[in-house]
Amino acid sequence: MIIKNKKIVAFAVLLCSLLLACEDLTETNVNPNGVQPQVVNPNLVLPSVLTETGKVYVNLGYQDIAGVMQHTQKDAWSNGHNDYDWGGSQDWGPYYSILRNNALVYDRAVDLKLEFHQGVALVMKSYVFGLITDLWGDAPYTNALKGELLGEENIKPSFDSQEVIYNGILADLETANTLLSKDEAEYTGIVKNTDVYFQGDPAKWRKFANSLMMRYFMRISVKKPDVAKAGIEKIVNNPSQYPIITSQGDDVTMSFPGSSNDNAWPANTVLDASGSNYRRIKMAATLVESLQAKSDPRLAVWANKVQIPLVVDATLPPDTDEIIDGVRYLSPDKVGDTPVDTDPEYVGIPTSFSALPSAYNLNPTPGQTSQNPHVSFLNDIYKAATGPLLKARLLSAAEVNFILAEAALKGWSVGENAETYYKQGVKASLTTWGVGSTYDTYIAGPGVAYNGTLEQIMEQKWIASWTSAAEAWFDYRRTGFPALQAGPAAKRSVLPVRFYYMQREITLNGDNAEQALNNLEVTGYTQADGKNSAWSKPWLIQGTGKPWE
Repeated sequence: MIIKNKKIVAFAVLLCSLLLACEDLTETNVNPNGVQPQVVNPNLVLPSVLTETGKVYVNLGYQDIAGVMQHTQKDAWSNGHNDYDWGGSQDWGPYYSILRNNALVYDRAVDLKLEFHQGVALVMKSYVFGLITDLWGDAPYTNALKGELLGEENIKPSFDSQEVIYNGILADLETANTLLSKDEAEYTGIVKNTDVYFQGDPAKWRKFANSLMMRYFMRISVKKPDVAKAGIEKIVNNPSQYPIITSQGDDVTMSFPGSSNDNAWPANTVLDASGSNYRRIKMAATLVESLQAKSDPRLAVWANKVQIPLVVDATLPPDTDEIIDGVRYLSPDKVGDTPVDTDPEYVGIPTSFSALPSAYNLNPTPGQTSQNPHVSFLNDIYKAATGPLLKARLLSAAEVNFILAEAALKGWSVGENAETYYKQGVKASLTTWGVGSTYDTYIAGPGVAYNGTLEQIMEQKWIASWTSAAEAWFDYRRTGFPALQAGPAAKRSVLPVRFYYMQREITLNGDNAEQALNNLEVTGYTQADGKNSAWSKPWLIQGTGKPWE
């Protein structure tokens, strides 16, 4: 009995201690090494919002969307990049993670009455939600980021329509313009080194807000032309109230320190010892040929010349295939019907031309370890982890000027004519890439001298979007320019227009996701995907006939 009673007492003490421990954990749930959201300084969270946004944007425009817009092609692991074989691989989770952190910046800025931080947070909210709806279509917006409140409507938020999201973006940017309208000395709480875009300069953030507003007014210009016209005219005709980005010094960019994989230029060879990520990305023939036709000086900045040019010579003896003085000479019988590009300087890989793109141009080493010497690699600057030209380019003076050129071409009242803005856009891009001194010659050249067409404006805007190809994709969808064609190995015979919703979202938030799927327009290219297809049209391009019927 004594032994039994001792066991009971011991068990009771243990149970009591466990219960007390559980009660303590439930009541406090505090990480002793962390900073709680209720007391965090927004300057501690802001750098994460800015850097993560910069990284997702450059990864869009440098990776698979660069393939869609035919800036680049991959010669290994190429299905997504070249052929649009995406499935549900794209995930908006990282975007909503950024937005959760950004909401914390905003909420704490409101609590602390920090107007600069409120304005910055609204700009970043607009930027990231803009990407989400541009990429997927309808998406959680009004009830998003409220999971901690519990409740069905917060844990499984409804999807807002693209129209509602675009309206919300424009409203938030209007508010941001006001919040950011004071001189820097009138704000409190600014810590310059936490702002990796503008070092705490409210004037530059204000220009970012208004230039982003212009981007989204132009985005909806086909569906809501009157709203877009009034919005852009309001901005352009009130420069003191709505300053915008007009020079490269105000471009929204983020540099890469390059000290680790997390903060280095993607696909660099410094931290990727194998160099495979760099090696797999090649110039696309579409971009190379467009630049060559214009004698565009940016080509040499972005691409390397082929290491070993090809020469096919009918005067050579049969069965000739030899390298002499760095040139590979072939007799026609060694080439047969295989397409080859004998340009002595720059050769791009044709878009989605084959299931084995590494074999292009008679590559002697096809396969995943290809070192194809007969096509153009990216310039060696892209091997580096950091560098003056290696930046995430979120919004630029070139883009703003091309928006204004398009607006002027539509007949909207925006101060200058379309030709002036077009030329300013071209000049801004050349200057950005270090070849501004060539402007006078370039702007008068074939295919560049202004011809008064939207196609030309959009082609130059597409070229200027190098490493930021997502914006070119969004422009292509609403205008059909440049008139890009899918290759024979592509998943469909036309370019995709959206990302697939993730299966996880469809499973866990089924009713709301189903409504979003029902809002997509099934097309002749949707095919076996069902409604949730990269070729189903979201609201923005429904009924427009763009970019394809």
